[in-house]
Amino acid sequence: MKRYNRDLRIAGGKLQSAQAVTRIRRARDFGLIPFREVVLTEDQRLDHLAFEYLGNSRWWWVLAGMSDVGWGLQLPAGTIIRIPTDITAIKTIVG
Repeated sequence: MKRYNRDLRIAGGKLQSAQAVTRIRRARDFGLIPFREVVLTEDQRLDHLAFEYLGNSRWWWVLAGMSDVGWGLQLPAGTIIRIPTDITAIKTIVG
């Protein structure tokens, strides 16, 4: 079973798509998504940060999109990660 098949919104392609990431980045650039910045340490991963700040590790791709990174689970320490402070804004933008 693939990692995202369990979540119907993600499995259906509505979330974690190129279009969703493009919408998130555009909204971020226009100041529509409030966010904080965190500098990764050696032992941190995006899925861990997503769980810590957003309450769900499956939202790691939102952090990757907000931070302009590709594959987000293998980032070097020192990478600046943008974390939305209101996940409702993301849900509204993605649909």
